[in-house]
Amino acid sequence: MVDGRNAPRILDVARVAGVSRAAVSKVLRDAYGVSPEMREKVNKAVAELGYRPRLAARAMRGQSFTVGIGYSDFGNPFFTRMLSGALAALSDTPYQVVIAPAEEGERQGIEAMDSLVDRQVDGILAVSPRVPQADIERIAGQMPVVMFGRHDNSAAYDAVVGDDARGTAAALQHLADLGHQRIAHLTVVAADTRGDTAHGIRLREYRRFMDRPGMAQPQVIRTNEGQDAAYEVMVEAIGAGADFTAVFAAHDDLAIGALTAVRELRPDISVVGYDDIPIARNPAFGLTTVHQPGVEMGARAAALLLERVEGRDEAVHEMFSPELRVRRSSFPPALP
Repeated sequence: MVDGRNAPRILDVARVAGVSRAAVSKVLRDAYGVSPEMREKVNKAVAELGYRPRLAARAMRGQSFTVGIGYSDFGNPFFTRMLSGALAALSDTPYQVVIAPAEEGERQGIEAMDSLVDRQVDGILAVSPRVPQADIERIAGQMPVVMFGRHDNSAAYDAVVGDDARGTAAALQHLADLGHQRIAHLTVVAADTRGDTAHGIRLREYRRFMDRPGMAQPQVIRTNEGQDAAYEVMVEAIGAGADFTAVFAAHDDLAIGALTAVRELRPDISVVGYDDIPIARNPAFGLTTVHQPGVEMGARAAALLLERVEGRDEAVHEMFSPELRVRRSSFPPALP
């Protein structure tokens, strides 16, 4: 009996057969256009290694050649870029995409992922920051799962994330180097948010940075999602006599709302965002922000999902490095 921990992988089959992993996948799923010679090589390697596809459940019900995408925030332009990257990566494969939209919330996220399981997709790529890890692992026990933006470390599923701690530190250090000590953080999350989400990490790292000598007490401003909500919250904060000289927003959509408010009421306040969505580069905003390669991250998440569907067992947790993009929305504080 083959030990599951050392079971042959699709990459091993490709190596023994002397072909690419994609070629092995085509043979295994009996795709159109496979030559008899290629089929013979792959089948010989499969027999030699005793390779078996990982998902017994898929063998029982048959492969659907569909993958599901659980998606909770269509209003966030960064996630839209991620989605476009994933769809582009899947466009030249035989897999069709089923999208399960969900409102923000733990229960809605679980229901969206469960609905994809009910549709018997071959795998799930999900943007569900509020779904508990235990529920994700339950679903990953039934089919391959790749989570986008989750920093939890699980052997049951893959994850694609940005280095949110590093990106936050870069944004705040930029403001500190300009001379800012009183920096507020505009966020959609609560104080007790789990530390495995992107915004949870950004909040945690903001608090940690503001504990440094010379920095003022943290000022966390909470808002609902969207530019309008961020604008209204910032107008209220400024009207209440806010004494911060800079705002670090948890993502660019919030930053644009904040920037609109400060330019109307307090143009001496700097604003820095996160994600580098296309509008951030518009000269009308000139938003300093932390760049994340959303399209590339989405494409990589889709590629990992297909690897899982095709038999990879080991979990992959891949982190992309962010880059600070300095524009005109950040500048030294006004003199006292």
